[in-house]
Amino acid sequence: MPIVESNKVTDSNAATAPTPSAAVLVLEDGRMFRGRSYGAQGTALGEAVFATGMTGYQETITDPSYARQLVVQTAPHIGNTGVNSEDAESRRIWVAGYIVRDAARRPSNWRSERSLDEELVEQGIVGIQGVDTRAITRHLREHKTMRAGIFSGEAAQATDKELLNAVLASAPMEGAALAEEVSIDEAYVVEPKDHGWEGEPRFSIAAVDLGIKAMTPVRFAERGVRVHVLPATSTLEDVNAVKPDGFFMSNGPGDPATADHQVSLLRSVLDEKLPYFGICFGNQILGRALGFGTYKLRYGHRGINQPVMDRRTGKVEITSQNHGFAVDAPLNGSTVAPEERFGRVEVSHVSLNDDVVEGLACLDIPAFSVQYHPEAAAGPHDAAYLFDRFIDLMADTKSKATGANSTDSKTEDTK
Repeated sequence: MPIVESNKVTDSNAATAPTPSAAVLVLEDGRMFRGRSYGAQGTALGEAVFATGMTGYQETITDPSYARQLVVQTAPHIGNTGVNSEDAESRRIWVAGYIVRDAARRPSNWRSERSLDEELVEQGIVGIQGVDTRAITRHLREHKTMRAGIFSGEAAQATDKELLNAVLASAPMEGAALAEEVSIDEAYVVEPKDHGWEGEPRFSIAAVDLGIKAMTPVRFAERGVRVHVLPATSTLEDVNAVKPDGFFMSNGPGDPATADHQVSLLRSVLDEKLPYFGICFGNQILGRALGFGTYKLRYGHRGINQPVMDRRTGKVEITSQNHGFAVDAPLNGSTVAPEERFGRVEVSHVSLNDDVVEGLACLDIPAFSVQYHPEAAAGPHDAAYLFDRFIDLMADTKSKATGANSTDSKTEDTK
């Protein structure tokens, strides 16, 4: 029996979800979990990962960082509040497939516009329900994240060997360049006045979309920062064209080892001493720009309850995270970056679960980054201060530049 092409909907004109059929989740090590179809029916291939958030499933599936991944929700009940047009974090669902235990039969919430099941069908996302997500999560924790496939409808009728072969033939996450796939094609601007800010913008930044979530530029705009969101392929000329006071790189999917263009762009920005702030993928790119390596985590950090310590303040914050790669940098004390022209750098934040690098701070140039989501959609707001820290960095850099220019003018006057 041939394998049906990934993410093909059985009936693209159906207004409601099709009657559930037999479905199976196949992991690349041969482990199989049988359940019922959820959403579209067909085949979904990708990397199986688990997300530990108890809330925010709509924000999760519309997070571009989940591109080409089959997401296992560890929370047992999914879909209770339906979906709506306001809570999506991007223009579409990005998960390659969706794995849940108990899918809601019907949503019950005053903001619900349609069921999650219907939304998955509408966007052609193949899922599976009725499986033991705790067992799947334990398996991935013990054996690492791995390639997998969800098969339902006609596709599920293939033999176990055919299903496994389809999984083994799929592309791994290592070496995957996905930021350009999820990024925008044309730049746009998010204005402070559209998000409650009164008066003129305080600053303007260039934000490179590597898979940016909608709430990130909103958090800047709420603080009076105009955000020019640029495509992942943007050049230094594109950045300078908007005359920014700061530069930002967003979260995004894929292997940071493939992001040579973005690394080169960031090095050019750092050479110009433009203040920089990066989150998630943007943290990994800063690490690479400074000369450090990156590596794949065994099962990653995904969910809205990840504990991180800010070493500068000693404060522990609960954070929202979604990453499978990390920066390989010295954990203790400051060190001169392998790219020596950028001076000293230190690990500013660290995971309290496994000592993974969760943030970098440059000591001789205006740049820092974190490996998590301070915009917290969904998630806790412990890390919201990072937006204010970046604004302070831009203000300080601008003040120093103004002072230096004033000194230069006085020097010229005395000549």
